Amino acid sequence: MDSKILELYDGLDSIGVRVDFCDLPADRDGEYLHDERLIRIQHDLLFRRYVSTLAHEACHAAFGDTPSMFGPLNAKQERRADEWAAMRLIDPHDYRVEEARHEGHIEAMAIAMHVTTDLVDAFRRVLVRIGEDVYVAPKMGAGQWAHRIGVA
Repeated sequence: MDSKILELYDGLDSIGVRVDFCDLPADRDGEYLHDERLIRIQHDLLFRRYVSTLAHEACHAAFGDTPSMFGPLNAKQERRADEWAAMRLIDPHDYRVEEARHEGHIEAMAIAMHVTTDLVDAFRRVLVRIGEDVYVAPKMGAGQWAHRIGVA
């Protein structure tokens, strides 16, 4: 997990985004302020919530997201940020192992993989099963997927 955190910080550094730890309102774990090129993270988060929040906010930074007055656009940005974070923090092999070990119990899987349940749900959203294979983040066209796992 440490190397994944370092990759996030390296990516943020390469696009000129800083990370600060501070007190945020109780309903916020983190936020990205595009005009300031700054991610703010609640200073007292548990490790798995911190890592998940960092990755989620890093997506907002990578895409230059800004809050919108249109709810559907905000919802789309939040979904994308969760899926982006999940793809960076959850290894498909680890997911497969933990899903079998915990019989699909999301909270137990999240704890074992050091992420939040939101990211486990997001990872599940990007899985597609076709026949006897599961594809992670498939796109249109032959051979366009992040991972292919045989499940027969």
